[in-house]
Amino acid sequence: MGGGREEGSLATWADSLLVDHAVFRMVWHNFAEVIPGRLYRSNHPTPGRLTWLVRRYGIRTLLNLRGDKPSGSTTLTLDAARRLGVAHEFLAFESRGAPHRDRILCFHDLYRRMAVPALIHCKSGSDRAGLVAGLAILFEGGSAADALRQLSWRFGHFSHSRAGILDAFFATYAAQGEGRIPFLDWVQTEYDENNLRQNFTAHGFAAFLNDRVLRRE
Repeated sequence: MGGGREEGSLATWADSLLVDHAVFRMVWHNFAEVIPGRLYRSNHPTPGRLTWLVRRYGIRTLLNLRGDKPSGSTTLTLDAARRLGVAHEFLAFESRGAPHRDRILCFHDLYRRMAVPALIHCKSGSDRAGLVAGLAILFEGGSAADALRQLSWRFGHFSHSRAGILDAFFATYAAQGEGRIPFLDWVQTEYDENNLRQNFTAHGFAAFLNDRVLRRE
């Protein structure tokens, strides 16, 4: 990881490193390119990591998929983005719920107008980052199969856990709309959040591992 001036109070750093588990993200970054030259994904970057990414990839927008709930990690990232001249956006997604239609459409609006290259992140970079990376691939004309590859073991995503409802979302589009109706039109006119939620079932051990052992958001 490249260098960068690490600012912030001791209490802020303690909250980030210990409460928000950023101590693991000091060495594990879960980084990948999604759309060449336009979109990248990772876990929640530390200030030093964000500095390196801006220098290496020219990141101009940082999109936090965790929402604006206060935390030491968010405070540090906001400060670093401000110092680096990087636009910072919040757009909360769920890792264990059916994707909300309005948030998908909001992301599409942001995706069209944000300064690029951009970096999307959640906490671990596994579930919400995978969902939004998949959405971007569909926005760019990719297939549901391409989108589903963003939700994989390689990123620490467990499809049989409650987070598997995100896989089910892309699979539902593949079954109901792909090849017949453009993705955004399907989202606007046919996608049924409640039906997806009611018909998805997580499996025992994977759900236990994701929710109780790893304690994912």
